[in-house]
Amino acid sequence: MSLLYTWLSPKAMVWILHHCGKQLSMIETALVVGATGIVGSNLATELIANGCTTYGLSRAGRNSIHGLQPVAADLLNPESLAQALADIYPTHVFITSWMRNDTEAENIRVNGAMVRNVLHALSSKGSVQHVALVTGLKHYLGPFDAYASEGTLPETPLSETQPRLDLENFYYAQEDEVYAAAARDNFTWSIHRPHTIIGMAIGNLMNMGSTLAVYAAICKEEGLPFRWPGSEAQWKGLSDVTDARVLAKHLMWAATTQAAHNEAFNVVNGDYFRWSSLWFKLANWFEIDAIGWEGSIVPLEIEMAKYNAVWSGIASRHNLTESNLNKLASAWHTDLDLGRPIEVMTDMSKSRKLGFLTYQKTEDSFYHLFAQMREDRFIP
Repeated sequence: MSLLYTWLSPKAMVWILHHCGKQLSMIETALVVGATGIVGSNLATELIANGCTTYGLSRAGRNSIHGLQPVAADLLNPESLAQALADIYPTHVFITSWMRNDTEAENIRVNGAMVRNVLHALSSKGSVQHVALVTGLKHYLGPFDAYASEGTLPETPLSETQPRLDLENFYYAQEDEVYAAAARDNFTWSIHRPHTIIGMAIGNLMNMGSTLAVYAAICKEEGLPFRWPGSEAQWKGLSDVTDARVLAKHLMWAATTQAAHNEAFNVVNGDYFRWSSLWFKLANWFEIDAIGWEGSIVPLEIEMAKYNAVWSGIASRHNLTESNLNKLASAWHTDLDLGRPIEVMTDMSKSRKLGFLTYQKTEDSFYHLFAQMREDRFIP
């Protein structure tokens, strides 16, 4: 503890810690579930940089992060989890993993079981103090098969006070598993709902930043314009996104801030933008021409499917790290976000009131990602 507190009375220390929203203990041992994903990898980096002993749980147990201790287990196999976690006693658990399935009913069954299995495997240890779950804005906009559909469109800016939709949603199932385990094992929890996440992760199922980077690189190589693929509402309306590094800091903040315990939070960069402006800025970074809204949606998934062989050739000519276009781009999810019939922006005031003041300018989030992908030779 800081020398500042050595001359304070115990009563004064309690007062200061309470009114600053701090806890007496910080994160001792962290378990990041989904450590190879866009959220988990950035979170693991942040935890390690802050001196936390950090375990990264994934199916393959891969580790490309210095200082991360990899753990391999199948989240749908309780025996595999029990064996993998036998000698690990985390104080804080961060659940950032999910699995896409053909139907929402199957999403609920599978993703609910993943959360339940992890927390059950840790239950008897008695070490867990806090569990953080990362979901997203589908909490407000609806599941994949009813996403931002007419009749369920929410008021914006999106607020944590808005009730659940009267729809099946695997995010709700994941939350309910955390609530049930918290009641059983007496730990605190936090729910984190980011918007579109911008950050480095290869092979991620939902990665708009890398998808647009690859699309722009193809446009440059082929002499094509960087064409807007989405809706008029998204093109003209206000929007926001979440830098993966901001989300990592938010997860750590909520885990170590008493006033943030047992609460759900939206998490975004803190600025608003219009795609009608940002689209041309992104094109300018790649030194290519851009075309905006022209009267109809032009799905990026259909457009990019034409360029699998082209990308393989680009990767060969420029000696790039990954020649498989589908491992770098998730055009289906980018289409989902950019094709929405309403503008979408998110209220961050709940976190701000409790002291989380981290801010990130959105265009810089994209530029940072693009530069990192170029440095790591994922784009030319």
